[in-house]
Amino acid sequence: MKLPITFEQFRKNPIAAVTFLMFVVVSYLYVDQRNTTQEIITELRTERTVQAEKIDRLTIQLRKTDSALAVAVTELRVLSQLKRI
Repeated sequence: MKLPITFEQFRKNPIAAVTFLMFVVVSYLYVDQRNTTQEIITELRTERTVQAEKIDRLTIQLRKTDSALAVAVTELRVLSQLKRI
């Protein structure tokens, strides 16, 4: 792979050469960071969907449990009022 700057050019103007190399490095890091961010966002969206489904299932189970508890409490109150307990 041929470099865009030769050693002779680097020797003549090292500040410009280092500046150019730093620009290339910063550009690479920016692109890499952007790709990584997109991957993280995709993973988090997937995870959020899974968590939403779990919340929905747990909400349904909570409603069923709450209903069963309400029935049991009502039965206990009735039995208590009839003095069977």
